[in-house]
Amino acid sequence: MLRALTLLMLAALAVPALARSDARAAPGEPAQRLLTIRYGKHPSQRGELRIPNGTGPFPVAVVIHGGCWSARGGDLNDTAPLAAALTARGIATWNIEYRRVGDSGGGYPGTLEDVGAATDYLTSLAGIPDVALDLRRTAVIGHDAGAHLALWIASRPKLESPIAGAMTVKPATVVAIDGVGTLIPWATRDAAICGKPAIVPFMGGTPADKADAYALASPENHLPLGTHQLIVEGPWVQMGAYVQSALASGDTVVKLAPGGADHRNLIRPETPQGKQVADFIAAQAFTE
Repeated sequence: MLRALTLLMLAALAVPALARSDARAAPGEPAQRLLTIRYGKHPSQRGELRIPNGTGPFPVAVVIHGGCWSARGGDLNDTAPLAAALTARGIATWNIEYRRVGDSGGGYPGTLEDVGAATDYLTSLAGIPDVALDLRRTAVIGHDAGAHLALWIASRPKLESPIAGAMTVKPATVVAIDGVGTLIPWATRDAAICGKPAIVPFMGGTPADKADAYALASPENHLPLGTHQLIVEGPWVQMGAYVQSALASGDTVVKLAPGGADHRNLIRPETPQGKQVADFIAAQAFTE
């Protein structure tokens, strides 16, 4: 009897904590399953898993919102429309929240640890009954500061640091939407975009004070990433220098620059620009 109870308890621990489940999709799109799940104890350590109709196994995309690395800058509701649009295109999406500046434990290194842990949590999500995820076809998509975090996730195998986390999931593709691939050049220019300094508060010091931390947190420092990269250029960040460095390192890069883009409509699939981005990701991120 005791052994049976122990096995039941272990089985329960192996199943992710489901906060709620329902069905929700954008107007005019097919119904899709939605599970809100915690990957850690902090209120911000959670995400929304959207599962397409059908039997799978489905390719899966981790979706990371931006907001200048600040808890007041945005949340996963910003990227929910993009996640729903991708799921309507047959892609499971894991739209994550994470600790940021202003949250307990947010900023460097907690923010990096969270996005890494949330990505690795896909291995647990794949164990949920009736959730069929093909982890061999995984993409990580980020917008704004989330673009930096997505590229950083792809850089984890190059890091010799516990901050990199377990690395049980390695994305085949990373998508950066109107964000930065390196930190130091932007540490004195970010106020023009974010309205106030963002990178120095995120890193907890200046590049001169924390040179090693900035090097670890900057994906460009770890090229080649060995991961296919999709770069969506918007009006806030010109990533030409990063793209040149990535190509020179031997990485494959495909770039999209939608006409008439602004920072927000790139992740709003109801706009022509956002639809173009969603179609671009669906067509390019999961090719063999």
